[in-house]
Amino acid sequence: MTTRDSVRLYTDGASRGNPGDAAWAYVIVKNGSVVAGRSEYIGTATNNVAEYHAVINGLSAAREFTRERVVVRSDSELIVRQLTGKYRITKEHLAALADEVRRLVREFSEVRFESVPREHPCIQVADRLCNETLDAEQQRRQRQ
Repeated sequence: MTTRDSVRLYTDGASRGNPGDAAWAYVIVKNGSVVAGRSEYIGTATNNVAEYHAVINGLSAAREFTRERVVVRSDSELIVRQLTGKYRITKEHLAALADEVRRLVREFSEVRFESVPREHPCIQVADRLCNETLDAEQQRRQRQ
């Protein structure tokens, strides 16, 4: 497998309040270039739920670019450790989201999860996307 067959998926989730207004975002990088990015408002949720939604939606989108190797990078150590089996998942709602991630993982030849600092440039882009989405939702509500 060559690096041309792989993508890096950077994910982030945000919650203003915990729980509170929440959004997820992902950035997909292939061959050193950003090829996709998206964010969406999910309503009231915890940060961990938003982080899981980022991974789920990012993996779903990554299928358009590869079915081979995906490296998922997140600044959420909890999510990475839960998905790699280092931490048990004790909350049912998070276990259900982790099951959805595992279902998506089977669609690729290899998926690796890595924790990266929030200062990573692509994590900062995903964080900005989350915040722009949350700001837009807040502005939408103020206009009503």
